[in-house]
Amino acid sequence: MKQYKVLSQKDKWFSGKFDPDKLEKALNAYAEQGWRVVTSATADVRGFGSSRQEFVVVLEHDA
Repeated sequence: MKQYKVLSQKDKWFSGKFDPDKLEKALNAYAEQGWRVVTSATADVRGFGSSRQEFVVVLEHDA
């Protein structure tokens, strides 16, 4: 059985702001726990009269 985790800019690691260094640290920390990256993408998030792009990373590990 597999278990999945989704990281986004709203994750505690990033404080709502994308930072490549923080992403690298987060991925390495999860890798130490046995997680691996399955895929990544950007998603359009609509707000009040505008939209923005948010990154999403999907992680997987054996449960």
